[in-house]
Order: sequence, then C-alpha cells, then structure tokens
Amino acid sequence: MSETSISILLPTRGRTEQLDRSVSSLLDTAHRPESIQWLFAFDNDDVDSYKWFAKHVLPKIQASKGVYTCLQFEPVGYENLHLYINALAARATGNWFVFWNDDAVMNTAGWDDVINSYTGKFCLQAFDTHNLHPYSIFPIVPRTWFDVVGHLSQHQLTDAWLSQIAWLLDIMVRIDVKVAHERFDLSGKNNDDTFKRRKIFEGDPSHVRDFNHINYRKKRLTEAGKLAEYLKAQGYALEHWQGIFNQTSSPWEKMMAADINGHLKQYQS
Repeated sequence: MSETSISILLPTRGRTEQLDRSVSSLLDTAHRPESIQWLFAFDNDDVDSYKWFAKHVLPKIQASKGVYTCLQFEPVGYENLHLYINALAARATGNWFVFWNDDAVMNTAGWDDVINSYTGKFCLQAFDTHNLHPYSIFPIVPRTWFDVVGHLSQHQLTDAWLSQIAWLLDIMVRIDVKVAHERFDLSGKNNDDTFKRRKIFEGDPSHVRDFNHINYRKKRLTEAGKLAEYLKAQGYALEHWQGIFNQTSSPWEKMMAADINGHLKQYQS
C-alpha cells in the first residue's frame, strides 16, 4: 500500500460552512486521516470560498497530517464537472480515488479501513446512500482505472458514467459505509446558488451533450472494452461482459436487479 491510501477529489463552489462540515465528517471518522490525500478544485472567481477554506478547513487537514493540493480553474460550470474531476485525478497518488461532494456527510467510523480492505481488487465501490441507488453516487475507483483509461469520465455525470461501466463489467461492490447526501432535492438543505444554477445534460438523448446521446454511449462501451482487456490480462473471467457479446446476457440485467427502489426505470425497456 502506498503512503497515501485514499485520494479525495473534491470540486467546490460557493460553499463555506457546508464544505467545512463535509470535510470534518471525513476527518472525524477516518481511522488513518494521515493517509488521506485531499485534492480541491476552486473556481478562480470564487475568492470567498477559498478564503474560508484557508482559514477554517485547511488547518484541520494540516492537523491531521494529511497531504493536500488546491487547484484553481477558469469557471466551466457544473455542466463540465468531469473536467474538474479528471484534473484532480491526474494529481492523485492514492490507491483509491474517491469523488466526494461538498454537500456529502460521512456517517460511518472507519470508512477508510473499509475502502482499503478492497485494495488489490479491481472494482467500483459504492457507499450506502441515495436510498440504495444502484449507481455509486460518490464513486470509489482504484487508481488503475485512471491509468488504463486516462481519465475518469467524459461527461458531467461522473457517477453514472463510471457506474454503468462497472455494471457492464460486473465489478460493482456496495460497501457498508453510510453517507448522507445533503442535496436540496433530497434533504431540503443547501438550496443555494450552486444548486439552483446546476445545468444537467440528461433526459434528451437527441441532444449532442446528453448523457445518453449515441456518441457518449459508444464512448462508454469503448472504455469498458479497454478495462475488460486489462482485467482479462489480470485473470478476471468477466462472464457478464462476455455474455453481452454472446447475446446470452442483457447489458443492464445486473444493474436493474440491484435497483430495488426503482431509480432507473428508464433502462427497463
């Protein structure tokens, strides 16, 4: 295991107290906070958020003896969230990359031990959140994923992007770590400008930027293929993936079987 076992990828904008609450929840519940690498993305016009971070949040990270990196970006908006994530991932050094949100709160002590218990296994880990959504809402991937593909996502919906690939390869693992996502539409909290100004490209597959546009679907299949070749070389059987090509398995049967609360009804047809 490398000295840094987990890298937290955390883009943030317009949030102060909530960012403090989110980071503190991870620090307070980690068994080995000194082994966490923190990577933050700030827009260069969001000066107040960075000043708050430097005064209130950074001292806690420094006290934990964790390492940190802060990157500044020209603002490209929520519609380009993946660009922030990919840039942070390029600087990450941990065995596991965790895409975290500034409106997420960790509720399980020793969450880092649980993640690290899968080191050596190639899988996408999923926290227990969002009423058991079949996606990994805050994706946890081995650094090898980034090394093989060269990025984490090519679309703003990083969680959906990575999760669909994981289900195709049958490498999704739900872990017993509970996280509260305090997004406004889920919790009634954080109805701020950051939430209100979100622009999401999903729901119109004819739009060239929509998550389910044919071009993005092809890109996800290409990335799944790259990862499949790597995993086969490592001795993984990938029976579900092979079954898709043999037409003996439906691409989404495993994902839909895990969707016990009907989050993904659009994939039933």
